[in-house]
Amino acid sequence: MSSTTDTSGSPGAGRATIAARTLRTDRWWLPPLATFVAFVAWVAYATVRAFMQQYYYVEEYGYLTPFYSPCVSVGCIPEASHFGQFTPDVWWLPYAAVSLPFLLLFRLTCYYYRKAYYRAFWLSPPACAVAEPHKRYTGETRFPLLLQNAHRYFFYIAGLITLINAYDAVAAFSKPGGGFGLGLGNIILVANVVLLFGYTLSCHSCRSVVGGRLNHFSKHPVRYKLWGWVSKLNTRHMAYAWATLASLALTDFYVMAVSAGWITDLRIVG
Repeated sequence: MSSTTDTSGSPGAGRATIAARTLRTDRWWLPPLATFVAFVAWVAYATVRAFMQQYYYVEEYGYLTPFYSPCVSVGCIPEASHFGQFTPDVWWLPYAAVSLPFLLLFRLTCYYYRKAYYRAFWLSPPACAVAEPHKRYTGETRFPLLLQNAHRYFFYIAGLITLINAYDAVAAFSKPGGGFGLGLGNIILVANVVLLFGYTLSCHSCRSVVGGRLNHFSKHPVRYKLWGWVSKLNTRHMAYAWATLASLALTDFYVMAVSAGWITDLRIVG
C-alpha cells in the first residue's frame, strides 16, 4: 500500500501515508525496464532504416518493406512506387514521409502504448502499488499530452495505410517480370499485414466507432455484432501491439537482407 496525492500534491484523503515508496517485494521494476529497453531498441532500428534509403525493395520479387510504404520520393525505385513520386529526394526526408509520421502518432496515442511508456519512461507510475516520483498529477489536460485526444483521427489514417500495406503484399505475388510468384517473403509480408489489421481493428477507437453513440443495441443488430467482434479483438490489443512491432522489424529485416544479397529468398513457386 502506498500514499497517494491529489493534483495539488497533498496526501489523498483516507489513504495511509508511509515512508516507503512501495511495500511490494517482487521484481516490480522488471516489466517497465524491459519495456524501456525494447522500445529504445525498436525506435533506434526503425529510425536507422527509415533514413537509410536503400535495401527496401527486392526488384526480382516485388517485395517492399512496410517502412518504405508508400514509397513516394523521387528517389524511390520506380517499381516500388505504387502511388507515384512527389516528395524530394533528400537525406533528411524518409521515402515514406507521407505515412511514417501518422503511424508514429497512431502508436504514441494508443491507449496501450500510453500505459506502457508512461510507466517505462515517465514512471507515472512505474507499476501498481508503487508511488510515482512526480509531485503533481495533471493527467492529459495540458500540451503535448492534450494531443492524445486525437487518437481516433490517427486511427482513420492508420487504417488507410494498413490497406496500402495489404496492397503491397498482394502485388508482390505478381513478379515484376510477369507471372505468379510465391516465396518466404510473400508469406512474411502477408503475415505482417494480418497482424497489422489485428492491431488496428482491436484499437479502442475502432470499438468506439463501431458501437459508439448508440442508445439501444437492439435497434442496430449489425453494429452490435461488429461491436462484439471488435470487443473480442480488443482484449488482445496489447498482444497485437507487441506482435506488430516484432513483425514490422522482422519483415523489414528480411526484405533488407534479400535486397542486399545477404540471403536468398526461399522460393516455393516461381
